[in-house]
Amino acid sequence: MNRLDNIIAIGSIILASFWTLWLHGRKRSVALLLLNVLLTGVIFADLVYYRYFQDFLTIPVLLQAGQIGELGESISSLILRSDLWLIADWLIGLAVLSFRIIRHRIGRAGNVSTISNIDASSNAGKVNIDNTSSHDSVSSNHSLSSHDSAASSATYKKRPIRRLLTGLLAFAIGYSMTMGPINHYKNTWARDLFVGNWWTLSLYNITGLLGFHYYDGYRYAKDHFSSKPSLSAKEHEEIQQWFRSAAKARAMGKGDDTFGAYEGSNIVVVQIEALMNFIIGKTVGEEEITPHFNSLMKDSMYFANYYHQTGQGRTSDADFSSNSSLHPLPTGSVFVRYPNHDYDTLPQILGMHGYETSAYHAYEGSFWNRNVMYKAMGYDHFYSKKHYVMDEALGWSLGDKSFFRQSLDFMSKGTEQPFYSFLITLTSHHPYQLPAAERKLNVGDFEGTIFGNYLQSVHYADEALGQLVEGLKQKGLWDHTVLYVYGDHDNSIKDKSAYEKFLGSSLSELDMHQIMNQVPMLIHLPDDRQAGVYKEPAGQLDMAPSLLHLLGIPTESYFMMGNNLFSSSDRFIALRSGAFTDGRVYYIPSADGIFDNGQCYSLDTRRLTSLEPCRRGNEEAKLRLSISDRVIQSNLIQHYR
Repeated sequence: MNRLDNIIAIGSIILASFWTLWLHGRKRSVALLLLNVLLTGVIFADLVYYRYFQDFLTIPVLLQAGQIGELGESISSLILRSDLWLIADWLIGLAVLSFRIIRHRIGRAGNVSTISNIDASSNAGKVNIDNTSSHDSVSSNHSLSSHDSAASSATYKKRPIRRLLTGLLAFAIGYSMTMGPINHYKNTWARDLFVGNWWTLSLYNITGLLGFHYYDGYRYAKDHFSSKPSLSAKEHEEIQQWFRSAAKARAMGKGDDTFGAYEGSNIVVVQIEALMNFIIGKTVGEEEITPHFNSLMKDSMYFANYYHQTGQGRTSDADFSSNSSLHPLPTGSVFVRYPNHDYDTLPQILGMHGYETSAYHAYEGSFWNRNVMYKAMGYDHFYSKKHYVMDEALGWSLGDKSFFRQSLDFMSKGTEQPFYSFLITLTSHHPYQLPAAERKLNVGDFEGTIFGNYLQSVHYADEALGQLVEGLKQKGLWDHTVLYVYGDHDNSIKDKSAYEKFLGSSLSELDMHQIMNQVPMLIHLPDDRQAGVYKEPAGQLDMAPSLLHLLGIPTESYFMMGNNLFSSSDRFIALRSGAFTDGRVYYIPSADGIFDNGQCYSLDTRRLTSLEPCRRGNEEAKLRLSISDRVIQSNLIQHYR
């Protein structure tokens, strides 16, 4: 922290507490106590949230707070003993309060004893007082009483005014100390950051803890309660021109023999919880971690550099981006914030082409607002927890093996072909705790660690995937189905040493960034065609346009941002953080969001290079994120149709 950061922090505290100066006596003490509890809670909540998401709480996330109770052990595992330091001041305050109470009681006991002695002496020495003295005494007392009453009244009238002015002065000082440095940042090197809002971590580093939450509150109020400035004609044209260019690039694959080659085929998409790319093909204890995925790869298209493009919405972001080909929002989840806006989604488009569309997820339908969002996305059916028999309780809900088995029954018995089925697994969810009977890997030195538990959970999920493939074959669906399998996001395990130990080599910042952002993806085609390893960069936004290509459904009329994986056009993958790759360079943004403070790597040498090769890509990444945000927040697809 530099000097300006310290000034912002102090100013933020003054802004949070200035109003207590308007209170008096015990009310002020109670207010300060409650404020202490509230701020401690904010710090603690941010800390726990950051440990899991590497991000900070925002109002849109808090609107999803009903889901926190569902997280259970996942949250409890993120709470550390050292967090008790956050309430160390409470213990000190309690000790001081106890001391004062004891001292007060001792003082009262002494006063009672003294008063008793005085009363005894007074009663023993009473004398008669004549009427004249009595009259003088009463007059004198009346005069003094009137004077004291007037003085007390004047003081009473002056103190509220004094407290009001003192509080306003404190507010002015706090506001100046907070907003002065922030406006300096905003008008100089951080100007684009405040316009784009693409990464909350960068905003947090500028505004500080309380300043970040003030700004988040202001931003939310501006988005939801104030009249939004309309986009200019130039901005509308810029956005529509970008989509026209993207559609043209996707259409370059229409001459490929894969366009429409699988028209009328069923589509089964499996989104696997926390499945990451670094474990594919790897062993532990001389045993394959993902043997079924590895076997399936031999007859499938495996994309070795496939990136998740999620933000704070995590699983819901992966779902949204894969099915809509738009980026998630910088804060919160689209599922929760804008479920009533229009999107060109895969289930909606396939429904218009005669497909029966279904989503399958053995959890509460209200989680991530799926009940509402899936209707808006055009699904004909949503099979949630209430539709499943809980005959394999594992982790958060139903185990993946039973989930796949029961989902296949729904597909084969109650669904007309062709169908689109979107399945979301759950067993391999943080904190990766499986019963002993399902922990089948010998993870060696990783035994008893969260990394070892993760390997066990992924091994289980892989076994379940193998059973799904066998089930599709047994039910006669395999030869008429395109299978698309991918991981939704990273595993939230950030310990670099664990990955180095597992992979047996030291890792650079580029290595770690790719590990945490790459998830596996494969496409199995009914005739085993196109099988092989594809090293070009790809991402979750590419799923919808690529599957539509295989079915022979043109995408030029849809507002999609992803690549067609069967097109010969150049690839560009932007992550929600502002990182990007085009297959030649890889850019990692700095925490402050300043381009010159980021890192540009050559993927040929995997070494740092000058920033210049990344400059144009950085502008393109920012443009894409900005366009996607405006399309979602301003409901532009409805406007452009």
